[in-house]
Amino acid sequence: MGLVVAVDAGTTGVRAVAVDEGGGITDWAYRELPQHFPRPGWVEHDPLEISAAVEATLAEVRGRLEAAGTTVAAVGVTNQRETAVAWDRSTGRPRHRAIVWQDRRTAARCGELAEAGHLPLVRRATGLVLDPYFTATKLEWMLGPGGVEADDDLVVGTVDSWVVRHLTGGSAHVTDPSNASRTLLYDLRTGAWSSELCELFGVPEGALPEVRPSSARLGLTADGCGLPAGIPVSGIGGDQQAALFGQACLHPGMVKHTYGTGGFALLNVGEEPPPLVDGLLSTVAWQLAEGGPTTYAYEGAVFVVGAAVQWLRDGLGIITSSAEVEALARSVPDSGGVVVVPALTGLGSP
Repeated sequence: MGLVVAVDAGTTGVRAVAVDEGGGITDWAYRELPQHFPRPGWVEHDPLEISAAVEATLAEVRGRLEAAGTTVAAVGVTNQRETAVAWDRSTGRPRHRAIVWQDRRTAARCGELAEAGHLPLVRRATGLVLDPYFTATKLEWMLGPGGVEADDDLVVGTVDSWVVRHLTGGSAHVTDPSNASRTLLYDLRTGAWSSELCELFGVPEGALPEVRPSSARLGLTADGCGLPAGIPVSGIGGDQQAALFGQACLHPGMVKHTYGTGGFALLNVGEEPPPLVDGLLSTVAWQLAEGGPTTYAYEGAVFVVGAAVQWLRDGLGIITSSAEVEALARSVPDSGGVVVVPALTGLGSP
């Protein structure tokens, strides 16, 4: 039996992990992903750097697996969720740098929409709030005056859609409900893109990806993706929802917390869209089969956790590698009463 390879296209790096039939990790590779900060509060990725990192990590793992006589049975994708990507349907070339979930450039626009009375619609339909964290206002900004042209070749999505496009050679433009539910464009009640929200944010509905189940067969790998051609691409999910599933939080009331670039607590709340709770987001956790039930979750997020360590390294120059923070922390008995609130890109929950 072949191994499954999972691609995690995260915020600060891309990882490919080979998993055997017993759930054990047999191999992995990692590439750090450059972050671009063109202005204060702006955070961008180059989509071509994302796909290059995906290809490099897959090729590295593939080489060792083939040397060991092991095959790859399928590949799945998880990703950083709300980051907005726009590219050309015909050429596959990016139309703009990806605007990362941490980016705050649309904060004023979110305030304008709230003042205009649109928050109740957004909250009721999506379970989210009007915040630059989410994808819709990023896409609206890209499509604004002097920006990306909304022609017939424009396609938009989150990083999962971009990675699957690379893996399949452009044959698939897809996402899943866990990622779609993070865009401010997906209606939790209908399980589909909302024409009303697309109109509100000026996003062409025809440019959005097809929403497929989280465990759907999405296509086959193409030459040049880092893996042999013809391998099923058979799994897709937002990183935090995938972590909820991977930690076996399969029943209502089970919760996990992940520490990565940010910190994210997700609570499985079952198969009905949950009531809105102040300070928490309602989101899709997963849908495993076409026409099958959808599992939902509450989420609380802290935007900067591991990214604060990266800031100490790259921004302040206090350390030269992230691993140095542990020795520094252990070198003193306590913080001397100093508390740091890492609200570098705003506060999340509550």
